[in-house]
Amino acid sequence: MTIWFDMDGTIANLYAVEGWLDYLIAEDTHPYEAAKPMLNMSGLARQLNNLRRKGYRVGIISWTSKNSTPEYEERVKTAKLEWLSTHLKSVQFDEIKIVPYGTNKWKVCKNGILFDDEEQNRIRWKGMAFEPERITNILSNLNKWHPVK
Repeated sequence: MTIWFDMDGTIANLYAVEGWLDYLIAEDTHPYEAAKPMLNMSGLARQLNNLRRKGYRVGIISWTSKNSTPEYEERVKTAKLEWLSTHLKSVQFDEIKIVPYGTNKWKVCKNGILFDDEEQNRIRWKGMAFEPERITNILSNLNKWHPVK
């Protein structure tokens, strides 16, 4: 089973970056680079690494910016990958999918648990999907319920 994480508004606080929307409209990647983590990243990394040892897979499924050019989408992908390598460097992700804005995430991933701040993504997900506020609790429970393989 794969545990999928959205980034913006779920683990990366993009929307708290002052002027984030103006930056995105101007096709500037600053908000993706400057976003602060939304939870304790060392604690999240420990939970994810424990779950990986138990046989879970860990992935990122995140959108690029709305109405962006292909060139800007590539820069957004690079910025998101750098953010992950800075804030979750000890986590080896099994899959990272940075897809165009509005893509149905279920159609891309087709399995697992999703954590996403966007309600429509959770509604479209054909499985367990949770809001970001539940990440720590659910991962803790998964770690308790499943013994090491």
